[in-house]
Amino acid sequence: MDYRKLQIDEINRQLFDKFKRYQKVTKCWRKINDEWIIKDISFIDQWSEDNYNELIKCLKKTLDTGGIVYGAFLENSLKGFVSVENGFIGKNKEYSDLSSIHVSEDMRGHGIGKKLFQIAVEWAKSQGAKKMYISAHSAVESQAFYKSLGCQEALEYSKEHVEKEPYDCQLEYLL
Repeated sequence: MDYRKLQIDEINRQLFDKFKRYQKVTKCWRKINDEWIIKDISFIDQWSEDNYNELIKCLKKTLDTGGIVYGAFLENSLKGFVSVENGFIGKNKEYSDLSSIHVSEDMRGHGIGKKLFQIAVEWAKSQGAKKMYISAHSAVESQAFYKSLGCQEALEYSKEHVEKEPYDCQLEYLL
């Protein structure tokens, strides 16, 4: 696997030609009466062309505003990526914002997500962040990934993230 920083001119629809954004979700975490429980919630999470177009726009904006985007490549095909926004969020401006981390469905379970997360953490540390903020998919499998890395429920929730994705789990990682 080749991990490298992406340049703005590389981020286009062709970059994602062999990337499989597919997740069959059957159970999700939900916070009900201040208690986390697992609920039977089934759906297929698969990106449409509109989703890819929005993603491309967001990743380009991340780079345009001084953030980073790293990709994981196998035989020149993108199999995972992570992005971190420039600047800090939160009341005390101590969080770096991990805006995306995804691994192609055909390559999950090979440590790619963990490596991409480590790259993001090192960059955030180099910028002076104290914590990483993650608005993360609530699927049981996704939450198990974040827990395995040492992430925990955020002490401070980002209003913008909660409004954008109300069913996400708001997490933090101490740097």
